[in-house]
Amino acid sequence: MSSILTNNSAMVALQTLKSVNTNLGKTQEMISTGKKVATAKDNSAVFAISKVMQSDVAGFKAISESLALGESTVAVARQASETVADLLIDMKAKIVAAQEDNVDRAKINADVTELKNQIDSVVAAAQFNGLNLIDGNTASATVLASLDRDSSGNVTSSSITVTGQDLATGGYSAKAVFTGTDGIAADNDDSFGFALDGNGGTDDNGTVVIVDPTYAAGDKISMRLGDVEVSYTVTAEDIASTSVEDIVAVNLKSQIEASGANVSVDYNIANAGTLVITNNGAESLFVSGQFTNAGSGGLGAMAGIDVSTSVNATAALGTIETLIDTAIDAASSFGSVEGRIETQADFISNLTDSLTSGIGTLVDANMEEASARLQALQVQQQLAVQSLSIANQAPQTILSLFRG
Repeated sequence: MSSILTNNSAMVALQTLKSVNTNLGKTQEMISTGKKVATAKDNSAVFAISKVMQSDVAGFKAISESLALGESTVAVARQASETVADLLIDMKAKIVAAQEDNVDRAKINADVTELKNQIDSVVAAAQFNGLNLIDGNTASATVLASLDRDSSGNVTSSSITVTGQDLATGGYSAKAVFTGTDGIAADNDDSFGFALDGNGGTDDNGTVVIVDPTYAAGDKISMRLGDVEVSYTVTAEDIASTSVEDIVAVNLKSQIEASGANVSVDYNIANAGTLVITNNGAESLFVSGQFTNAGSGGLGAMAGIDVSTSVNATAALGTIETLIDTAIDAASSFGSVEGRIETQADFISNLTDSLTSGIGTLVDANMEEASARLQALQVQQQLAVQSLSIANQAPQTILSLFRG
C-alpha cells in the first residue's frame, strides 16, 4: 500500500543518513583530536584508567626532577670527599718528608697548614642548593624516589636516604658557653641565652658568665645580641694563661662595644669571666652564645697535626692514615648512593615512557584505520543522501494514478 502521509522508505533512509552522519562526526573528531577516547562519554572505563595513569606520569616527572636534584647534591658531596682525600694524601707526602732529619720542617709545616686551610675551604663550599652533606651538620637527607600504587589504588611515596658524612675539622658543641642563664624553650632559642626587655629591664637576667669547657687553641666563642654577632677565637697563648674565661670575656666586651649594638657592657672584675649587659633600646633583645670546637668533626684530629718537630712528625704519620680512611669511606658512601639514584632515575624515565605508551594505546586513534573509515563513511553518506532523495520522490508516482 502506498501512502502520501507516511513514507516508510524515506524514514528508513533518513535514519540511515543520521547514523552515517553520527559515525562520520565521530571519525572526524577522532582525526582532529588524534584520540579515540577524548572524553568520558566515549568510553568511561578507558577514560578513567587513562586519567589515573596520566596522573602517575605527572607524578613520576616530578620525581625525575627530585632525583636529578638529589643526584647533583650527592655528586657535589662525592667530588668534595674525593678532593679532601687527595689533599690528605698530599699532606701525607709532606708528613713523610718531615720524618727526615735533614729537612726544613718549618717550611713543610707551613705547607701542611695551607693544605689544612684548603680542606676547610672544600668542606665549607661543598653544598648544593644550600645542603652540605659533608660538614657534619646534616645527619641524613632523603631523595623522593618513587610513587607506589597498590591494587586498591592507594598511593605511597618511597625515598632514598643519603647519610651525611662528617669531614669537618671543627664543629658546634652543645656545651654551655654561659652560666647563670636558663636556656629555656620560652626564649625561642635552642642555645643557652636570655631575653632583655626594653628600657634596660630583664626578663631573665643580664649577666653573662663565660665558662671554660676545656678550651683548646682554635676554639671560638660567639655571642649574638639580636642581629649583631661577635666572636673570639682562643689562641695557644690564651691556653697558657691562668684564666681563659677572663681573656674571652674582655675581648667579647671590646667587640660588643665596637659592634654598634645598643647595649651597655660592664666587666665584673670580682667575678672571673663575667659580663653585665644592659639593653639601652626600647625593644626586647635576645642574647645567646655558641661554642665552636676546633678539634671536633670527622677530621678534627687534623687540627693537631704539626710536623715542626721530629716527635710531632712521627705522631702525625699515624694520624693522617686515619684521616685518609675517613675521607675515602665518605667518598665511597656517596659514590654508592649516587649510583643508586642514577639507576632509579633511569628506571623512572623508562617507566614514564612505558606509561605514556600505554596511555596512547588506550586512548589514541589509529589514524590509518580512521582514514579508511572516513573514506567509507563519506561514500555511505553520499549513498544515504541519494537513497533519501529517491525515497522522497516515491509519493510522486502516485500522481500517475490520478491522470486521465
